[in-house]
Amino acid sequence: MIRSITRPKSEEEIDRLLDGSGRIFIIGCGTCVTLTHTGGEPEVAAMKERLSAKGKVITGTTVVPVACDNLTGEILKEFKAPLNQAEALLIMTCAYGVQTIARQLKKFVVPALDTLFVGKETGFGEFNEICRQCGTCIIGETGGICPVTTCHKGLVNGPCGGTNNGKCEIDPNKDCAWTLIYNRLKELGRLDLMRQYQKPRNHLGEPSPGKFYIKSN
Repeated sequence: MIRSITRPKSEEEIDRLLDGSGRIFIIGCGTCVTLTHTGGEPEVAAMKERLSAKGKVITGTTVVPVACDNLTGEILKEFKAPLNQAEALLIMTCAYGVQTIARQLKKFVVPALDTLFVGKETGFGEFNEICRQCGTCIIGETGGICPVTTCHKGLVNGPCGGTNNGKCEIDPNKDCAWTLIYNRLKELGRLDLMRQYQKPRNHLGEPSPGKFYIKSN
């Protein structure tokens, strides 16, 4: 299961972003942030209680099924009156959801969460980053293991000198990414790929803002 992983902004930051807005409508999401307990119904209710205690007027709340879906605007039409009464929308979703709602509702939006990474559930309630969307994928040469997200240092040529008995020097409880890559390539009979020098990573990636066009036949 792939999810956008988020964490709550601090109360101080949210208060600063809402400064000057007395009437607030709060929006959560029923997918990623519900699963990670950062923007589901309990969190929306708690946010409503906290802001009400600070003197804010909450004109309404809702948890939409999928905030980043283009149908969200249609779903929110049933809240037209309380949305119109609000001076700001506090949106407890990933950044994709915030941008989708901002585009569909011509209202001032405030994100309540920081979006950290795209993660895969690897255990109950545990998500690990699987892709940084760097645009320079080399997993075809590393046995399908991404060194950028698996290695603490993001090394594309490894291992570093700190690996110890197959463990990472930064986190001794974590397997060294390049030991994993070595073992995978050895199993596949492709250790020759370990000897190929990878060019330094382009940390700028694609020019921003990113664009992608599908070519017509």
